[in-house]
Amino acid sequence: MASPLPHTPDGRYFVVRGRLWRLSNPALPAATRETLVGELMAARRDVAVQRRAGNADGVRDARTRVDGAKRALGERGAVWWTDGAPDLNRRLVKNTPYATWFDALSTS
Repeated sequence: MASPLPHTPDGRYFVVRGRLWRLSNPALPAATRETLVGELMAARRDVAVQRRAGNADGVRDARTRVDGAKRALGERGAVWWTDGAPDLNRRLVKNTPYATWFDALSTS
């Protein structure tokens, strides 16, 4: 079984191939999160269906739905934390304050 993706100590990001990706808002109620994740997955499937069909308008609409679900989950748009820390979404870990933490993962 593959190891889980590392999450930053503050629970704001996970790391894939050295890049930070914002996690969803942990304060969302479980039912809300489940509904939004369902909408996100359906929209992602629709992107693929519309792409295979060659429907550019359908792809655009499905991507808009993906973006809406990700924003509602807190993965895009305004940050869900309140301490004033900047959003480092999609940045390389090595260029962020998490660099030392991430380097320590590979040495343990």
